[in-house]
Amino acid sequence: MARNRKGRDISGWVVIDKPAGPTSTAVVNKVRWAFDAKKAGHAGTLDPDATGVLAVALGEATKTVPYITDALKAYTFKIRFGQATNTDDAEGEVIAQSDTRPTDDQIKQALSGFIGEIEQVPPQFSAVKIDGQRAYKLARDGETMDIAARPLWVEELVLTDRPDADHAVLEMTCGKGGYVRAIARDLGKMLGCLGHVVSLRRIWSGPFDLGGALTLDTLDAMARTPDLDTYLQPLEIGLADLPELRCTPEGAVRLRNGNPGMVIASDVDYGEECWASLDGRAVAVGVYKAGELHPSRVFLPAS
Repeated sequence: MARNRKGRDISGWVVIDKPAGPTSTAVVNKVRWAFDAKKAGHAGTLDPDATGVLAVALGEATKTVPYITDALKAYTFKIRFGQATNTDDAEGEVIAQSDTRPTDDQIKQALSGFIGEIEQVPPQFSAVKIDGQRAYKLARDGETMDIAARPLWVEELVLTDRPDADHAVLEMTCGKGGYVRAIARDLGKMLGCLGHVVSLRRIWSGPFDLGGALTLDTLDAMARTPDLDTYLQPLEIGLADLPELRCTPEGAVRLRNGNPGMVIASDVDYGEECWASLDGRAVAVGVYKAGELHPSRVFLPAS
């Protein structure tokens, strides 16, 4: 028989300002321990050396993770020109070098080729699966893989600073599944100078940004205390991009039992994905059909 996981029935979002070093999974585990939560997950992995917004979901909020994962995200990152590495970042081995350096105008002109719907090949050292194995594990064994290109939506990519000839700072807003390291690699190739990422920081992810984000030092200092709960944001924030419909108490009961429930709709189209609320609290996510929400995800009330 499965063992029940100990912890509190606590639900909501916690925004962590992740430092360089720990993995995203390690940060999630620390958050779950600090809040004494039964369940936790995150919306969008950051590489160990990357910093910035890591949105961690607790309890019922884990059911809203896909909506944050699918949302736009923004990064600021620094590129080192003149060197390519096997990991496309500063942790890897330098595998090629160039004496060529681009001008600011050349960089700006090249960036236009990375805007909109692009095709991107993930780095050799990445979490994509190749014949059932993670690419980074195969790469560590010395294998070179043919990784298929994947579509990526890039909303914006701009040059924000040029500290010196060897470096440039860029800011990018993109959809899910993007590899900033691949942008640096491909931009370096396009400019004929090579390049890799030397620092990367996620500045926002969907509705979450660095304002009020918890550092791991603060998390450790406040762990297992009531004051830590003040950093917990409502799970409903994870549904911000979906239309909200209100339901009656009777409708909420039906929805929580997995049945269609009556909702009050105004400008919602038939078949549109929405979420239903009762007294401002999420009840379910589903598809709107003729005055009813047909649930696909149900949120249990706090016990």
